Amino acid sequence: MARPGNGIGSRAAMRLVWRQPWSPKRLTAMAIKTAPGHALTIAAAMAAATLIPAASLAQSKPWPDHAVRIIVPFVAAGPTDAQARWVAQQLSAATGQSFIVENRGAAGGTPGTQYVAKSPPDGYTLLVANPGPLTVGPQLRDTGYTLKDLAPITLLSKSPSCVVVKPAIPAKTFKEFVALAKSKPGQINYGSAGLGTVGQLTTELIAQQAGIKLNHIPYRGAAQVTTDLLGGAIDMNVMQIGTCVPLAKQGKLRALAVTSLTRYPQLPDVPTLSESGLPGFEFNNWNGVLAPAGTSPEILKKISDVLGKALATHEARSWLASQGYTAGHESLASFGTLLAAESARWGKLIQVANIKPE
Repeated sequence: MARPGNGIGSRAAMRLVWRQPWSPKRLTAMAIKTAPGHALTIAAAMAAATLIPAASLAQSKPWPDHAVRIIVPFVAAGPTDAQARWVAQQLSAATGQSFIVENRGAAGGTPGTQYVAKSPPDGYTLLVANPGPLTVGPQLRDTGYTLKDLAPITLLSKSPSCVVVKPAIPAKTFKEFVALAKSKPGQINYGSAGLGTVGQLTTELIAQQAGIKLNHIPYRGAAQVTTDLLGGAIDMNVMQIGTCVPLAKQGKLRALAVTSLTRYPQLPDVPTLSESGLPGFEFNNWNGVLAPAGTSPEILKKISDVLGKALATHEARSWLASQGYTAGHESLASFGTLLAAESARWGKLIQVANIKPE
């Protein structure tokens, strides 16, 4: 006599379980009409069968299986927007899926960044942003999010700034400018794109380390600052390198120093601040890619790997250089370290200099 679970009846029952539609009534009836050992076999088979389709479904839908949104917390046409669209092209080409850039420009990038921070961590909402809403904004005001709400993926690019003065300022070097500012405390004006912006913070950091006092004039945008500097209404500015290079080469402004640790290739005669009396000083504007905290590490790595490979190409480096940026791909951990260090630096400066938001 065949033992329970090993005989022909058991195999027939197994075939019946796999081939027939499932229902609680059918399973119960089959268990009642079968020997006790067979009922256990059928129940075990049923449990396994209900799990296998779910696992197969999960494996059949690798990320991404539908369109991914890339949020840019600024208006279109700026460098962050342009680099986000480049990211979309690279990821779309690598995955065969659509990556759609969505601009949510307002309030210095805070609302758009908050939107991503509060989105589901499923890999279908990404963020491309710069220091403003990431390392500066949360130090100045209640933004509704912190860096803990975001997962760093990669640093896309970085770009130094340039300390410039109007031609009427007699200082020919940064050291001469510092001496001039010390002789006229609070009388030299500088402009920025607004209270609490990266431009103001960078200038205040330079002034603090140089031991000088400058007078801040906030504007509603960087373009207005440049216009008034060219017109002589203000005296100096810490300007993005892409804007600085052509104006300095034309002699419309005088470049005194760059904020990177090495000299900028297109301004080889302009020293760094580190060479000019502020040892070790470095500041770079940058753009990076992030996702909501809790996003799968596998998804984060996949995005980082794709962008890292793309950023290593000559085409990408040349394109970024035309905008005044260099490729800045770093590991997830390195980018996270950069974010934490910058947040701490700006937080300390904001307190010491008593900087208030608009």
